[in-house]
Amino acid sequence: MVLTIFLLKSVTESFAKVIHGLKVEHLTDHVLRRSKRMILDALGVGILGSTTEVFHKVSEYSKIYSSRMSSTVWGQSDLRLPPTYAAFVNGVAIHSMDFDDTWHPPTHPSGAVLPVLIALSEDLPSSPKFSGLDLLLAFNVGIEVQGRLMHFSKEANNIPKRFHPPSVVGTLGSAAAASKFLGLSRTKCQEALAIAVSLAGAPMANAATQTKPLHIGNAARHGLEAAFLAMLGLQGNKQVLDMETGFGAFYANYSPKVLPNLDSHTWLLDQQDVAFKRFPAHLITHWVADAAASMRKHLVSGRALLSIDHIERIVLRIPDVPYVNRPFPDSEHEARHSFQYVACAALLDGGISVPSFHECQINRPQVRELLSKVELEHPQDNLPNFNTLYCEISVTLNDGVTFKERSDTFYGHWRKPLSQEDLQRKFRANASRILSPDTVERLIEMVENLEDLEDCSVLTRLLKAPSPPEVVSKSIPDLTVPSYNLA
Repeated sequence: MVLTIFLLKSVTESFAKVIHGLKVEHLTDHVLRRSKRMILDALGVGILGSTTEVFHKVSEYSKIYSSRMSSTVWGQSDLRLPPTYAAFVNGVAIHSMDFDDTWHPPTHPSGAVLPVLIALSEDLPSSPKFSGLDLLLAFNVGIEVQGRLMHFSKEANNIPKRFHPPSVVGTLGSAAAASKFLGLSRTKCQEALAIAVSLAGAPMANAATQTKPLHIGNAARHGLEAAFLAMLGLQGNKQVLDMETGFGAFYANYSPKVLPNLDSHTWLLDQQDVAFKRFPAHLITHWVADAAASMRKHLVSGRALLSIDHIERIVLRIPDVPYVNRPFPDSEHEARHSFQYVACAALLDGGISVPSFHECQINRPQVRELLSKVELEHPQDNLPNFNTLYCEISVTLNDGVTFKERSDTFYGHWRKPLSQEDLQRKFRANASRILSPDTVERLIEMVENLEDLEDCSVLTRLLKAPSPPEVVSKSIPDLTVPSYNLA
């Protein structure tokens, strides 16, 4: 009797119970609609990300592994990898340009989960085949686990300082989604979570480097490995989510709670939508771009920006987030994590898009000159929280005139969600870099009707490039993408 009461109070056991017990019938219309939008967006940015240098580096690394199982690598015509490494490189692709969805508390939820399920759906012998509803259920289980874990810490509500959240909660979300998809028992689900905790975590020091995308690739791979190891009987601490020395090691103020019973389960995605980015950079820079777009109207004469010589000072009043404070970025990854660069590029060009972060754009003399005029201020009321932060921009001219603008919410934030039309437009711009127009449209239709799909492995047939892709250039001036001032 004492043992039974103890188990009922176990946070880890409650998670395993929910993972194992959730059914298709628990999915709501809101969750289905929002998760399909997330899936479409993640596929698009993953396909586009398969063109990047960091993606090709990890692809080469992963080719050294072989297996009797093999899965599709998105955007490639002739490359197949074992499921764990397909999940790894496809996860890297999703985050390689920092173009993937963002939730609150802050994490990138889709990239750690979707590549795992796509790889498994193609590779596992199943009769009947895994359906679109099976994929949607497992996907949402992986998203739910991430959100619940983030809500166990006040520290997790703010933009992170120590650990990159997708490398922490994403690993457990991947393990949960794989466990659900593989049909693991409740005990095995619990073991998978325990194993995943020991595979989780990456420091924020690697933000704005080529290594940061590995955080999501590793989360996908390690979560799937945790599920496979649990299937093989590997055991871990069955109370790992309850303990400060378990999952609590990642958070200073960890306060876990037992999850509600299934009959009273509510999805976090039902309550809190995600943000979809309109250009590939850290989410906080989207407030900066939005404010700069409003500022530009004060600084143009005809269609051209005033001469940079007329601008004396630019002040950005934003939260204090040191790893996005990069006055003179030297690479695309640093530019994606630079308040200063996004503000200057938006003022100069009137829009931010994929080519904005190419080396030739970052190193323009007029950009470097304008960067030297930018100052940051951190008002005490402007906390590093994606739900409350704002950006104020002021530009002072040589004649002493000062203009001010402010952004409290940008289009694409969960308070101002992208329309379905604009989300599809983003997907077309991303996916059409690799896939044919017909394939792009078929993918849109297939994801839109995913719950009706009898065999979700057919998705993978559409994710291959029709022929070997050309070598990616460092400048892609002809790529049409949605910018921050999307109508």
